Amino acid sequence: MADDMFAPPVNRAMKVLDRSFFQKTVPASAARIFKPQDIARCRKELQLSRDTLPNNRIQPVRPDPDAERAQKGGKCLVLKPEIIHDDRTTWSPRLRDLEQDGTLSVIPLQLHLDYDYFTYSEITGATIPPPEKKNDDEIPQGFTLAGHVAHLNLRERYWPYKHLIATVLADKNPMVKTVINKLDNVGSENAFRTFQYEVLVGEDDLNVEVHEQGCTFKFDFAKVYWNTRLHTEHERVCSIFEEGDAICDVTAGVGPFAVPAGKKRCFVWANDLNPESYNSLANNVKLNKVGDYVRAFNSDGTDFIRTASHELLTAQHSVDIMPKTKFSRSNPPKDKPKPLKTLVQPRIFSHYVMNLPASGINFVSSFVGLYSNVPGVPVAEIKKLFEGRQMPMVHVHCFSTKSEDNVKEKEEICEELSRQMGYTITPDMPEVDIHDVRDVAPKKRMFCATFRLPEEVAFRQV
Repeated sequence: MADDMFAPPVNRAMKVLDRSFFQKTVPASAARIFKPQDIARCRKELQLSRDTLPNNRIQPVRPDPDAERAQKGGKCLVLKPEIIHDDRTTWSPRLRDLEQDGTLSVIPLQLHLDYDYFTYSEITGATIPPPEKKNDDEIPQGFTLAGHVAHLNLRERYWPYKHLIATVLADKNPMVKTVINKLDNVGSENAFRTFQYEVLVGEDDLNVEVHEQGCTFKFDFAKVYWNTRLHTEHERVCSIFEEGDAICDVTAGVGPFAVPAGKKRCFVWANDLNPESYNSLANNVKLNKVGDYVRAFNSDGTDFIRTASHELLTAQHSVDIMPKTKFSRSNPPKDKPKPLKTLVQPRIFSHYVMNLPASGINFVSSFVGLYSNVPGVPVAEIKKLFEGRQMPMVHVHCFSTKSEDNVKEKEEICEELSRQMGYTITPDMPEVDIHDVRDVAPKKRMFCATFRLPEEVAFRQV
């Protein structure tokens, strides 16, 4: 009943937002506190006795509704809807005690609610007709935020309300300046995972700045792929890397794996086929000052796995880790500080990352014979590099169906990996992990398949 009292007025015919429509007066009661010094004590005691209004959107202490009292600094405390000012049977014992000892009186109060009070969910729920069937799409609540841009993916049922939805969303989220709606499916229409969109609110300016894992990323959201909902996955994979590792980021995008890995002092060779992603990646490497560790490339991922792995074998690069010293120009250090240590770039990658779930699993075939015929580097020399260390880990993102236990999905993903490599791996093998990343559609789920590259695959003669 109390929830209904604070619900917004309903208008199912509204297609263009009319903010003035959302006005409502709620009859309530309040405790008029006679002395200002008693306000804090009364508020605490009435909260303990559960007499106050449990609504964090309404200021509990307000000016007295009597204008003359309000001018003199009079205050009142809003009470819960069940309390009726002229019915003492609805009062708690503590409220009655405070009234009897002259600390307060219980008075009627008219609460005025307007558009600013109601939430996005309440406004859209009051204007958009609910689903006719149980399994129909619910009223859209979620959106992806990239900097100042909110990205919707509205079902056809909500297209007549798209401008209303976008306007309310922007009103209720101060960070949002532009709202766009996706018009096609990422990954199927465009090899670069970009998409056609329409601007519903704000300017067509998709140059955004995003902060994640202590790093800053700048890019044009219209020209590259970015999904804020993957921040947990970015953090999970990066947490596996260790200082001094060499990482091959095959489909790096604008750098959500590569740049944080560079911050951890990993040597990252980061690649993306999209020239716009490559440019943003290179700029983000500079912006985050990880140029000593991260190199940006612009080539096909299938080729990059082989070329990067081969070039790393003969590449030479190291970074001196210097102590953090403070000095002034007037008193410079007498001797050049010595490095705390020197990190030498390894000659083989410890990890390969392929975050292209629509087709990245096909890249796995590039590992077949990876080290069997490297120009200028004998196989025996390569095998010697692996003495005392393990083969690299491969992290490949992919899509599959959904189920409660993921058993069938894990088996099917391993079967496809096995087919690509000509080598059988199963979900129950050591160092094989099929991680459930997130749901992307009612019947579609994103996974990350992690496995150690079999030596037999990498050194197979082809």
